[in-house]
Amino acid sequence: MRNYPLLGTALVLLTLACQTDLPDTTTATPPDDPLPTSEINRRLYAALETQGVYDWATASDELLWSAAMQSDSSFAVGYQSAGFQNIETEIHRIDVNDATWTAARERVLDVILAGERELNPATTQEDLLPIGTDDVLPTLTVRFSNPATIRRLRELPELRYLEAMSYELPPLNVVDRSGSGCGAGPNYNLNSADYMTIAPNVKQSWHHASSNVSTAWNSSRGEGVTIAIIDTGASDSQDNLGSQFTAGQSGGRYVQKASTKYSGWWWWRKKDSPHDQCGHGTQMAGLATAPRGNDGNAVGVAYKSSLLSIRAVEDVIISSSDEKNGVKDALILAGNDNSVKVISMSIGSPFSSGTVSDGIYYAYNKGKFIAAAAGTSLSWTTWYGVIFPASMSQTVAVTGVRDGSPMDDCDICHSGSAVDFVMVMQRSGNNDRTALTLATSSNQPTYVGGSSAATASVAGIAALVFAEHPGATRQQVYDVMKENAGFYPNKHGSFGWGIVDAAAAVSDPL
Repeated sequence: MRNYPLLGTALVLLTLACQTDLPDTTTATPPDDPLPTSEINRRLYAALETQGVYDWATASDELLWSAAMQSDSSFAVGYQSAGFQNIETEIHRIDVNDATWTAARERVLDVILAGERELNPATTQEDLLPIGTDDVLPTLTVRFSNPATIRRLRELPELRYLEAMSYELPPLNVVDRSGSGCGAGPNYNLNSADYMTIAPNVKQSWHHASSNVSTAWNSSRGEGVTIAIIDTGASDSQDNLGSQFTAGQSGGRYVQKASTKYSGWWWWRKKDSPHDQCGHGTQMAGLATAPRGNDGNAVGVAYKSSLLSIRAVEDVIISSSDEKNGVKDALILAGNDNSVKVISMSIGSPFSSGTVSDGIYYAYNKGKFIAAAAGTSLSWTTWYGVIFPASMSQTVAVTGVRDGSPMDDCDICHSGSAVDFVMVMQRSGNNDRTALTLATSSNQPTYVGGSSAATASVAGIAALVFAEHPGATRQQVYDVMKENAGFYPNKHGSFGWGIVDAAAAVSDPL
């Protein structure tokens, strides 16, 4: 963080002086019953259909409080030093342990604590913070139950956002979430037209052809670039993401597996294993970086790139407080890794999250190319447009399309004006014939589709461009991909710049 001693001192004194003038807490009334989930859902669905990605800043105090009380009583709180400007572009320079920022954090917590002590005088600050405080970003996960606190916080100049951390729309409240993008067993009925076998002995997916990946490999295979896959992890049972990651023509690189997802609260909180228990992260890592080995499995787009697999979520939906914090921490981890040039996020939500946004800002300001899935429909999102965080300007939104002409999005893919690029990943005549990738185990590939598959594949193409132009910035790589995409110079209203010609992008001199 840059030092402005006089300004910093003034802000400290101003903040400390204001601590004697906290919002009034003497007129709070006992908590009313929260709105029933049926009414919360009705209001949220109505808002989603009219405004797209839902921002909790638009919620009434009653709705916001009710949503938190009907989930795990946790709130996401973003704070700032009073008067601070340009949080989106400066967040990576902030020192949250600086006096001005600790004072802002304490002012917010003082308001919450005062409200909780109206209900229980024995409440301590530690009771509010189930996971402690963040050491990098000005964000908190706080538990409180006094509805009057919502209004008081929203009046504070130190408050950036206040959100219900873990509220989930149905059918997620009533069905097993394991179906949300999970399940990646080997497929022993591959259509022979959906791949070709190349040396040493791997299957190259048919969906590479429309992006001219094979020709791009004549110049670049992703050497010297690390792709971070923020997803459900990488399967310990898939040796192509383990002992065989450097097999065949994929030597000289590494795979690293990490987890930023925790489970539980307070003293029983523990970090989850990096092992993929869903399958989705394994599939995405395969599409981007699977080795060009000799075991007959599927090869990735950037088969010489290194891989940082980060388990941050349970499935493709970013919903719980553990997942939002997990994604935020994964973005910090990838943002601080100088070898990481590309981040791939085939995950998302119809709800914006300040916690996740802060992580996006941080990684973006560290120069990372962040590819994000535009959205893959579940039964409750078939009508929905581009989801969060692909809806953010700091991410590169990607969706999937069918082969053939005219261009048509895949049967479960979202599209819209926020889309930057598309990738062919589904046969026009058969929805089940999608991209080939690694399964959770065995040397037999599997099919995977949706905007998820398109995103990981485009992330691989970005890695090819970075490898060919080691000194290139994120913006230069984006521009060269844009200028070598099918719709350039006229951006399509639903499909962005179109399909990227990987070979042309790699050979472009910048």
